[in-house]
Amino acid sequence: MSDCRTGRSGDAAADVGTQGPDQDQACDRDEIIARLAELQRGLGRFFARDRSLPIMASNLTMQQLKVVMFLSFHGSTSGQELARHLHVGLGTVTGIVDRIVAQGLAGRREDPNDRRIRRVELTEAGKRLTAEIIDAGTTGYRRLLEHLDTETLRTMETVMRKIQQAMRDMAAEDHSPRTDSDQRW
Repeated sequence: MSDCRTGRSGDAAADVGTQGPDQDQACDRDEIIARLAELQRGLGRFFARDRSLPIMASNLTMQQLKVVMFLSFHGSTSGQELARHLHVGLGTVTGIVDRIVAQGLAGRREDPNDRRIRRVELTEAGKRLTAEIIDAGTTGYRRLLEHLDTETLRTMETVMRKIQQAMRDMAAEDHSPRTDSDQRW
């Protein structure tokens, strides 16, 4: 990555605080996006260092965590749906779900519309864990925001609302009809 002011290679993320608005405008869009991505990675590292977070204290593998969080957002689902979401075979999903059930975080039940289908859903313990994971991130983020002045918070709110709208737009695009060549899974 090059420094927008000099054209030399350097740590642009470290230069962000020293660049003025005119210099920021001179940087091209890709460099700004790269710097923002690096700042976001830094935030991720900052929050990940807190070992008291429920996600760090859990014994879940990454695949198990993906299933638990998927169930948290989508509710009851079939093994076939989980397999498609994880891009793995049904046998693999069965093993993952078995281990989550053994930990008391999920349960299986018969689908009321088709008795051949077994649905997986979070137990109360699974719902508590996912709520703790989500709330822990919010708590740490609120603590961080408390260190900022009111003007910065107002600016952040404006920017976050624009980001939220972009997310809505992306979600709408993701749910729009696609041709076979558009699908990337």
